[in-house]
Amino acid sequence: MLEPITVYTPSPTRYDGMTYNHAGASGLKLPAVSLGFWHNFGDITPYDTMRQIVFTAFDNGVTHFDLANNYGPEPGSAEKNCGRLLREYFHHHRAELIISTKAGYEMWLGPYGDLGSRKYLLASLDQSLERLGLDYVDIFYHHHMDPQTPLEETMGALATAVNSGKALYVGLSNYDGPTLSKATAILDELHVPFIINQNRYNIFDRTVERNGLKETAHRLGKGLITFSPLAQGLLTDRYLNGVPADSRIAHDGRFLQESALTAATLRQIRDLNDLAAERGQTLAEMALAWLLHDGMVTSVLVGASRPQQLLDNIGALGNTTFTDEELRRIDEISSR
Repeated sequence: MLEPITVYTPSPTRYDGMTYNHAGASGLKLPAVSLGFWHNFGDITPYDTMRQIVFTAFDNGVTHFDLANNYGPEPGSAEKNCGRLLREYFHHHRAELIISTKAGYEMWLGPYGDLGSRKYLLASLDQSLERLGLDYVDIFYHHHMDPQTPLEETMGALATAVNSGKALYVGLSNYDGPTLSKATAILDELHVPFIINQNRYNIFDRTVERNGLKETAHRLGKGLITFSPLAQGLLTDRYLNGVPADSRIAHDGRFLQESALTAATLRQIRDLNDLAAERGQTLAEMALAWLLHDGMVTSVLVGASRPQQLLDNIGALGNTTFTDEELRRIDEISSR
């Protein structure tokens, strides 16, 4: 029987191969690949698997762990598990880590358990810090727009989070361009270090291009970190020949269902895979590289169910340059 790991010694070369980008015009740098705790850090994942994933991440320069109050399952469990990992293995490396969390989606019953009120956001941050076992998080996000709450109130709550010392920076997630502009004006007036937006973005989902978020963030000097960069696995070689028995579609229908894999989508995936092969990359590597190619995306958030997946994703940093013809082909394929 293997002895439990009691001491973790990170690789001394952990910073040698990673690219770090400024979050907009701020002084904070994030790794080009960040680790998201959305899927695989709840109570259904073995603790040893989580441990090996975060060890692999940090050993390869991934210094940013991204969470939210409701990540699980069950809600809150990802933060609890992250807190345990930080306490047991990373307490000497807190200054080397960027820990982010969010509040916005439903977390508890009743009228104060979601959205963007001051009551909810500040209570949620306190609960997140308790689960994480931390005095502060590096970035605290409002998780989604809330038309039911005055924007001034939500931004004021983010200001309080910083002024109280419980967050170093703030971010906005799932906002659009016009609302981002209004929020920025309020936060600037309050002298709040708002530095980054988090949004879904991948070759198949161009929402941030259509709603003005990407261009507005760049113009205002705010960073952009993207989640679902591989479209929940569609932008990989997993589904080139159907649905594998061990795939996310087959065993976890919460975020990706078999109905998403239409004949037309499968043709797109195969054509993109052919282009990636021409570039000497896997489809996943090309999809991640595409997000980083124009310098407007600070970091891509990736999930991993095993350490090798994370290493494969980091491999995308080897070639983030595209010719105009390659970019044209990607646009043509994805718009069919």
